[in-house]
Amino acid sequence: MIRALFARLHIDGYILALLGMVALASVVPVRGSGARFVDWLADAGIVLLFFLHGARLSREAIRDGARHWRLHAATGAVTYIAFPLLGFALAQLPGLDPSLATGLLYLSLLPSTVQSAIAFTAMARGNVAAAVCSAAFSNLAGIFLTPLLVALLISGRTGGLSGHAIGGIVGQLLLPFLAGHLLRGWIGSWIARQKHLTTTVDRGAILLVVYASFSAAVVEGLWRKVSWSDLCLLIALSSLLLALVLWFTAWLGRRLGFSREDRIVLQFCGSKKSLATGVPMAGVLFPASQLGAILLPVMIFHQIQLMVCAVLARRYGAERS
Repeated sequence: MIRALFARLHIDGYILALLGMVALASVVPVRGSGARFVDWLADAGIVLLFFLHGARLSREAIRDGARHWRLHAATGAVTYIAFPLLGFALAQLPGLDPSLATGLLYLSLLPSTVQSAIAFTAMARGNVAAAVCSAAFSNLAGIFLTPLLVALLISGRTGGLSGHAIGGIVGQLLLPFLAGHLLRGWIGSWIARQKHLTTTVDRGAILLVVYASFSAAVVEGLWRKVSWSDLCLLIALSSLLLALVLWFTAWLGRRLGFSREDRIVLQFCGSKKSLATGVPMAGVLFPASQLGAILLPVMIFHQIQLMVCAVLARRYGAERS
């Protein structure tokens, strides 16, 4: 009954779980040796998460997707050029807390989602095969491009990528991903059948990172620094960012002469930002004391994009029913 109510109200139960972690960290932040243990668990979860991502990515999808290069190039340009430019512009607005501004900019540098982009494309009766390829390419490229863009655009705010951060990217993200992909021939089919396991690892790792990061932020005084007016401004800017990207992808798809099905792929893959990749990657790229404020925009935008794109996908689908 509760699940049906959430579905009717378009409330994502996982977002509620994330908000629960924020609330728990706000009331009972983990400290001292407990914080070190939770950090270790979160790091282990990140390694396992990217290992599974590597094992799930098929080489056939890479080869097939390369044939539709114009669509994937357009989606990549929106994700890693247009989106960051918009995020950079909005982050310069006066009145926004510097840590939240950094989080808003970081949000704009992330790869696309996978599951929701594909699900919304299917709901809208778009080109599902192309959506699978575009989302996979976006996430694969994000392992390299997101840290690079962080170094280029956020270096003035964080001091750049340290040797520790680079080591974390290689050790926690890149090597597990490559190891999983190289072992795909032996374990890929088994992992494909263990959807419950992979979902648990994905979501469990993110929940751990959110709890650990917000605990550190609360200990550092997050809620004394972030006001209700900051949160309202952040919600407004996240909504504006999504609206601008949705308009731009719709215009670009028509301008490039894509079919209706491919325009849907461009819009839903180009307008999404991945919480699943953004949270663990932030744990590698930023100091623990900054993570809470940096992740707030990612979590807020994620919920807004789900609600708005669910409405859009239903409308597009109804046009072809």
